[in-house]
Amino acid sequence: MTDFSSKVVIPAPAALAQATEDGMLAKAQKPWFEMFMLSLSGGAFIALGFIFFVTSQQGLAAPFPVGPAKVLGGLTFSVGLMLVVVSGSDLFTGTTMTTMPLLSGRLSVSRWLGHWGVSILGNFVGAVIVALLVFAAGTPSTNKSAWGLVVLNATLGKVSLTWGHAFFLGILANFAVCLAVWMANSGRSTADKILACAGPIALFVASGFEHSVANMFMLPMGWLIKNFAPEAFWQGDAITGAGKTAADFDAITAGAILTDNLIPVILGNIVGGAIFVGAYFWICYVRPARRAAAVEAAAATVDTEATPGR
Repeated sequence: MTDFSSKVVIPAPAALAQATEDGMLAKAQKPWFEMFMLSLSGGAFIALGFIFFVTSQQGLAAPFPVGPAKVLGGLTFSVGLMLVVVSGSDLFTGTTMTTMPLLSGRLSVSRWLGHWGVSILGNFVGAVIVALLVFAAGTPSTNKSAWGLVVLNATLGKVSLTWGHAFFLGILANFAVCLAVWMANSGRSTADKILACAGPIALFVASGFEHSVANMFMLPMGWLIKNFAPEAFWQGDAITGAGKTAADFDAITAGAILTDNLIPVILGNIVGGAIFVGAYFWICYVRPARRAAAVEAAAATVDTEATPGR
């Protein structure tokens, strides 16, 4: 006979909000070295997701339907967040939700900002290390340079965005990513967490939203290919067939990567995660619960004072 009373129950929304705040606080209070190490893997795992995305997009030009191609890319990319969530790695975009313990007064401003700084730095270093490994492995030249062409086209598109578009696309991306993390927190098995990640991540990637940590891999990857790919790469059938040369990608510069994409996208990601998800659900669930607890505690104090010796 099945004992249904022993089944694990998904937490109610208010309880999930409190659990998410507790989890964000725990991340922010880790020792600095441990925090940095987990940030390295966070950046590396998102890079792995982007590698899968690039691989899935090779040759998906007309007449292949554009919508299914984008959804396929989104689903493959979601592997990156799955790895982050299940491994407990630190991803800056999810870390923006540390506004919850900050608003509750459980996290100091200095620790809050310090955690953000370590997370961004670690994610960037982890993502760039993977980019260097992929470049050294010769992956951009595979499939007659089709893999590298996908990266170059994507990178050029990202550095060609206006500052405003990059900012708002960053808001939308992290709105979806933090909702994926939020749902994954409700999961009680690995399968639950994986499924929670897939939908929102596929949504943001397929829609062309901008994720700062993903770009910390893709943009340096494009820069490496543009500046250091061997001549054989530029003679690949995919490149020549598309009529492209290195000069077509001259807009891919270190300055453009930083100022035209990473800065506005990071700022947009902060708004999308810290405000649209973290602060929003703190206002909806955590603040009312804290107020109710304070009223109850005050009432208990009054009751005790009214009945001395109780």
